Amino acid sequence: MLEVSGKNKETKTGAPARTRSRTRLIALCVNGEWHEVAVKPRNMLVEVIRETIGLTGTKASCESGTCGACTVLLDGRPVLGCITLALECEGKQIRTVEGLAAGEKLSAIQEAFLDQGAVQCGFCTPGMLMSATALIERNPKPTREDINKALEGNLCRCTGYNAIVDAVLQASGQGGIKPVMR
Repeated sequence: MLEVSGKNKETKTGAPARTRSRTRLIALCVNGEWHEVAVKPRNMLVEVIRETIGLTGTKASCESGTCGACTVLLDGRPVLGCITLALECEGKQIRTVEGLAAGEKLSAIQEAFLDQGAVQCGFCTPGMLMSATALIERNPKPTREDINKALEGNLCRCTGYNAIVDAVLQASGQGGIKPVMR
């Protein structure tokens, strides 16, 4: 990390003194593209993704790690962007909902969410999609129980979750799940 602003003063013991603004320049790989961003120690990952990098698909909702709307994949694992310090992500691979589609072609999980009517107001959808993506990548044929466990940290106030679970089953290619919205 590089010191961007503030002065590197030393205390009487020779240790660096803490400065008021400890902005650091870090490198983040978001959806396969490297970004060099200036962050303060208190900046959360969701803030940097939305406000600095400009990707607004990831939602900031509860800001306490309870709703899952801010879920992104950090080196393939789902993390809550509202309680993950951006500094902790330096040099790591971050995938957001914008990174799921290949150009104009939606991913299988995005298509399944549309097919199953698993999108209501849409606020929880990015986090649900990212948690579901992580599940399918580590367990290509999840059971309903696996899906429920993987999505338990993602809250939706609009649906009964059945359509979301069916969407994950459809995206994982499991039989018996037919599109309801086409």
